[in-house]
Amino acid sequence: MTSSLLRSWRPVVALAAAVFALAGCHSTSRQPADLLVYNATVYTVDSAFSTAQAFAVKDGRFVAVGTAEEIRAAYQARREVDAQGQFVYPGFYDAHCHFYRYALGLRDADLVGTSSWAEVIEKLQQHRRQYPQAAWLTGRGWDQNDWPGKQFPTKDTLDALFPNTPVFLIRVDGHAALVNQKALDLAGVTARTPISGGTITKDVRGRLTGLLVDNAVRLVAGNIPEPSAAEAEAALLEAQKRCVAVGLTSLADAGLDKANIDRMAALQAQGKLKLRLYAMLAPTQENKDYYLKNGPVFQDRLTVCSFKVYADGALGSRGACLMHPYADRPRETGFLLSSVADFRNLAKQLAASKFQMNTHAIGDSSNRLLLDIYGEALQGQMDRRWRIEHAQVVSRTDVPKFGQYGIVPSVQPTHATSDMYWAGERLGAERLRTAYAYNDLRKQYGQVALGSDFPVEDINPLFGFHAAVARQDAKNYPAGGFQMENALSREDALRGMTVWAAHAAFEDKQKGSIRPGMVADFVVLTTDLLKAPKETLRTARVQQTWIAGEQLFSRGK
Repeated sequence: MTSSLLRSWRPVVALAAAVFALAGCHSTSRQPADLLVYNATVYTVDSAFSTAQAFAVKDGRFVAVGTAEEIRAAYQARREVDAQGQFVYPGFYDAHCHFYRYALGLRDADLVGTSSWAEVIEKLQQHRRQYPQAAWLTGRGWDQNDWPGKQFPTKDTLDALFPNTPVFLIRVDGHAALVNQKALDLAGVTARTPISGGTITKDVRGRLTGLLVDNAVRLVAGNIPEPSAAEAEAALLEAQKRCVAVGLTSLADAGLDKANIDRMAALQAQGKLKLRLYAMLAPTQENKDYYLKNGPVFQDRLTVCSFKVYADGALGSRGACLMHPYADRPRETGFLLSSVADFRNLAKQLAASKFQMNTHAIGDSSNRLLLDIYGEALQGQMDRRWRIEHAQVVSRTDVPKFGQYGIVPSVQPTHATSDMYWAGERLGAERLRTAYAYNDLRKQYGQVALGSDFPVEDINPLFGFHAAVARQDAKNYPAGGFQMENALSREDALRGMTVWAAHAAFEDKQKGSIRPGMVADFVVLTTDLLKAPKETLRTARVQQTWIAGEQLFSRGK
């Protein structure tokens, strides 16, 4: 019997013994394992992008991968799973999301997909009837670009309907909010309140409209009561259920405080929160004081080795910082959310530490600035894996800097397909051609990490896979795809949501592929993502999700 299809991890002696056992074709003894999966098409996403038929798992890690004959002859498992010809992939990794925020927002009014301001009001009234005792009325997901006229709303209707209840409605991108007068009063915000890196919007007569953009949002958001420990736990565990149901096993949660991380780490220690988390720290003084002193955290299911920074806002609310004015607002270029000196000082501080710097940069001006600051701070260190998050509009002269400085592009394919209807209005035709250039970025760095930015977009990673390869929306529009020169191949899209996402977090030696020594996180689908027609990719459904060899989701059960 040959063992040519078996991959082994040399540093682990026990795994070397497993390979020896497979080679010993005359031995009738079989090695113990916890789980054996066979009769599958296994996309290993190893360096050769090889496929296999079966694998064995012990102590939460893959110990052998090969043919069904080889694995079943070499291992005796406590549980054997016949995959019945289905397709197995490494567990999906969302390289940029807001898991904690998503969890706590599950009780907000869901305003995603509303087609008018009137529909928003209707949903808010329904929500208030459902939660009449809530101190605040909160909602998320509205997008004026989906409404007739595409105009931002004002607080007038909110003031009339909810005069005694503070209302806080965050826009779909998380960079703007509409609030009522009660919320403004509680926060002490007036027409004379100073703001930097944001906008407190006023009408032509100087009155507050209730629209807050970027840093101005924080003035009110900070007054919303925190949930109790029990409420937060329930929300996080419900969010976990939703994540594993779509095949997510690892998440990069962007912009967390130490208290948030401690809460999730405690749930992990109790065995309640099974998801693996790569926590990006908010650059608060508390976080810097604690983590820069104590260093990064690398645990089985928790990695803390980066700071998440906001360079600018978003295109939809015109906060993204552009080198030239917005095509549809010729007096505006957006803005930076901190000073250039602040960005430089933080980059210098982090370059002297063991932490990554991961910066939200959407406009071409902010991308150029941060890429140059990265290059200055890193001084030729090519494997620090500092990241630009989003990289939506990058000048052609700046794209090569991702390769030149060793900067990871961390992008969200569904942003392209959500924004494509109106992005040209913001940018004009010439700049639009340089936007959402995921394949160009991949060519420069050699990899691209893929995420969703949920709850800005849907949590389903298969929506992102479809958007990456087809560049189309849920209705497979436009025909032929949006700027297809920057579509990713299916192989690269799968790498981007598995091993390349892990690489961006310094976790690629532990996760992201199905090979001996790696954590046994995997998903099972009936769909062959590498061969199925593009128009069917978005409707593919995860059948099973496993983390560390433990089954956390089974469709229909």
